[in-house]
Amino acid sequence: MARSYYVFTNGRIKRKENTVYIENETGDKKAIPIEDIDTIHLYGELDLNTKLVNFICQQGKTVHFYNYYGFYAGSLIPRERNISGDLVVKQVEHYLDPQKRFYIAYSFVEAALFHILRNLREYKDTDEYQHKIKNELSKAAESKSISELMGCEGRAREVYYQAFNVILKEGFSIDKREKRPPTNPVNALISFANSMIYTTVLSEIYHTQLNPTISYLHEPRERRYSLCLDIAEIFKPLIADPIIFKLINNRIIKIEDFEEDVNYCYMNDTGRKKFIKELDQKLSTTIKHRKLKRNVSYKTLIRLECYKIIKHLIGDETYTPFKAWW
Repeated sequence: MARSYYVFTNGRIKRKENTVYIENETGDKKAIPIEDIDTIHLYGELDLNTKLVNFICQQGKTVHFYNYYGFYAGSLIPRERNISGDLVVKQVEHYLDPQKRFYIAYSFVEAALFHILRNLREYKDTDEYQHKIKNELSKAAESKSISELMGCEGRAREVYYQAFNVILKEGFSIDKREKRPPTNPVNALISFANSMIYTTVLSEIYHTQLNPTISYLHEPRERRYSLCLDIAEIFKPLIADPIIFKLINNRIIKIEDFEEDVNYCYMNDTGRKKFIKELDQKLSTTIKHRKLKRNVSYKTLIRLECYKIIKHLIGDETYTPFKAWW
């Protein structure tokens, strides 16, 4: 079964027949048959040529690039194969209609806060935080605009991140959420985790007919796939945050896994590998789907969410956001 590959070494990546070869600076090679690849994540400094790029695009594989600090920089996305002009029109129509747009946007917020509350219920002394978040969810349901809705969601997340100080052990804490740049190890871990969910969602959207630039909660803008941000809201607290809690509270991630020379505000390769190992395991974990009556992975849940959005846009089935039932 095709899966994601993560490359941290410096060197070269090239094609030979139907195989992708990753060669590090010392000449060691790793051969990966193209049919085994779903997505490639490149963290190291690697040379690649047009022969490889053409091959990757022909095979419909995505490649994500990350900068020195491990944050998402961009993607190589093959030419769209699942093009649907009719669906693009429907996406735009739902964006331009305030009522239709608000319904989808609120659905994303509702599911995000549902999973946030689900996380908090797993820990003691979080009742006060849960109460405040429930209040913001009630306000979100009564809001009249996207800006009001995002305000409710933003305040709920502020409360949620304050609860991290109750949940996290081993000396890790967070004063407030800061992104550009992260100001402490917890912020660095959250930023890295969120970027990994973003690229995972982008890869899954690519396999559908959705246009990733047309969004509903986040405003569509240049140089970003804003629909990925929308859908990621549902899955960040479901997938990424429990991994953060596990890594810190089980002492898998330690202060040494962050860059000391930049005041521990960025993860090093060792820390990133620890997170990615847990993320890979999580994405491949399966649950019994209540509607499909079969086991599906967490990664598949993301693609199924895309299909549900498509059905809503074309009028086949009203969209109800995914909410974990287990």
